Formats: sequence, C-alpha cells, structure tokens
Amino acid sequence: MSLPVPLEKIQEIVSKWEKNPMLKPRIAKVVVNIGLGSATERLSAATKILEELTGSKPVPRKAKKTIREFGIRRGQNIGVIVTLRGAKAQDFLRKALHAIGYRIKASSFDEFGNVCFGIKEHIMLPGVRYDPEIGIFGMDVCLTIERPGYRVARRRRARSSIPRRHRVTPYESMILLNKEFNVEIVR
Repeated sequence: MSLPVPLEKIQEIVSKWEKNPMLKPRIAKVVVNIGLGSATERLSAATKILEELTGSKPVPRKAKKTIREFGIRRGQNIGVIVTLRGAKAQDFLRKALHAIGYRIKASSFDEFGNVCFGIKEHIMLPGVRYDPEIGIFGMDVCLTIERPGYRVARRRRARSSIPRRHRVTPYESMILLNKEFNVEIVR
C-alpha cells in the first residue's frame, strides 16, 4: 500500500470500521463538471458528451458575476454539471480513476475527506472515441465522502450538527479509496 499514513494508523482505522459499521465512510456523491467559460455552441456539445458519459441529464451552470475582460455576463450559461449517486456514481468513478491511472495526489483531499481531481481529455475515459465534430473537453470530478448518519445535518425536522469525531478525515478517505478502488496516493 502506498499511503502517506503509518501502517499502525491504517490497521487501527480498519479495525474501528469492522467493529462499528456506522464509522465506515462511503461515497455519497460524485459531481462531474465541465466549465467552458462562455456560452457558445460548445456548451451544447459539452452537454451531449456529459450525458453520454454519465447517463444522467446535465444541468447548465450560470455565471455569478460579469467579467468584461472575458466577455462573460451575469446569468449567462458557462458550464454544465451532473451529480451522480449510488451505482451510477460507482461506475463513473471507476472509469474516471482508470483515466487518471488510479493515482491521486494527497493534496487533492480536503480536511473533511472529500477529494477532487481533473481529467484533461474526456477521450481518456475507457470506451469513449474521438469525434471531430464535438472536440475534446476536460472535466473536474469531485467525490463527497461521508459516514452513515450525515442526513441529520440536512433533514428538515430535528436538524442537528455532526460532531467533529464523526466527520471523515483525509486519512480515512485515502484508506477507503485504496481499499475499494486500488487508488495509489501520491505525494
């Protein structure tokens, strides 16, 4: 295993997960984003590509403010995004990890165990062929990793905060990705 975590810590964390299944983190969602920076005919091509890759309907993202230098107006569609959960998320994540060679930098993990990485060209995903009419798009893939019980923070009735001890650490996320997807964590 190539993790920036001491072996004793890994064994301690895995034994905690085995004793109490509520402590084992899981992948809550995978968000795939293609940002173009302008509303052109490439936006419809990006929408088509993202729908083809994920099997879900992408949602256009609007610019939050006007930037004259780039020719962007507030409210203008400048990208597309898809949120995947469950089996679709797992399937797409396997393809995305294959595209980057099952290697993620340790600096890609945030303090709550979430991780983001980029794919330079969508044709790197397995099973995708280059179409000269559409072109090539890069994309960002973000994983949200959480433990069972996080719904408490989002539900409408009797909402409560999640204590720090129940939040996912970056080390736990690294161990989860290494165990389930054979991901190598690089410094």
